[in-house]
Parts: sequence; C-alpha cells; structure tokens
Amino acid sequence: MSIVLDNPVAVRRAAMDLLARREHGRVELSRKLRSRGASDELIDNALDRLADEGLLCEARYLEAFISYRARSGYGPMRIREELTQRGLARSDIEQALRDSGIDWQAQLYAVWQRKFAGERPLDARQHGQQARFLSYRGYPADLISRLLRGSIDD
Repeated sequence: MSIVLDNPVAVRRAAMDLLARREHGRVELSRKLRSRGASDELIDNALDRLADEGLLCEARYLEAFISYRARSGYGPMRIREELTQRGLARSDIEQALRDSGIDWQAQLYAVWQRKFAGERPLDARQHGQQARFLSYRGYPADLISRLLRGSIDD
C-alpha cells in the first residue's frame, strides 16, 4: 500500500524518509516526491522548510556524492557530468570538486593499477584499451596520457 502525498505532513515525512537513507539534492528529491504523487506546491514548501532547518543541504550532498563516486574509482569529469544531470549548478559543482581535496592523479593511478595490474601498454591496441577505460571513468586526457607514457611516478 502506497502512502498518499496529499498534505504537507505526508510530503515532509516522505522527504525525510528519503533523506534518512542518503543525502539528496533539491532537484532529485523534488523529482522523487513528484513521482510519488505530491503536488509541486507541497513539495516546494516542504523542501524550503527542510532547507531552512538544515536537513536538506546541497553542499553536503555534493560533498557526499563526490566522495562516494571518487571512492568508486570515478574521475572528476564523470562526477561533474553526473551532478549536472542531477540538476545542480555548475559553479557549485566546480567549487565542490576543488574543495574535495581529492588527488585525482593518485586516484587515476590506483584505478589503473587495479584494472591493469600496473602493466603499461605494449602496443597501440592496449594503449587504446587502457585510455578508453580511464576516459570512460572520467579522468582528463592529459593525466591519462602522462600515466600511459610513464610520466606519473608510483
């Protein structure tokens, strides 16, 4: 049986249930509540109140998302794109990536070591395979190129 989100209390409870599981961005939370049948007016009021109370915080969401995706082996370009698709402001994303303190070069090296056991490409086919994998993961081409050339130290 699904809960009807037709009053402010029900919308707030549903939003808090979602926030209890993990941080959400405002756009993402709004989309989820709308898909559960809440009206835009009720959603906006509930989310404004949660933000005023500090329970809904875009900065905290950005920090948690960047940390989680970086630990999963994804680079800044992929993370930036995922956050943009979730409706967050580009300037906020850029600031959060700068403030994250993540060493993307070390992160790239660790992902490469895990996937390719630290074996540099011997031919063009292997080079392309490794470069495509790392690029798909969201690492910048200049870092990938330096790594595959051997310019990044262990």
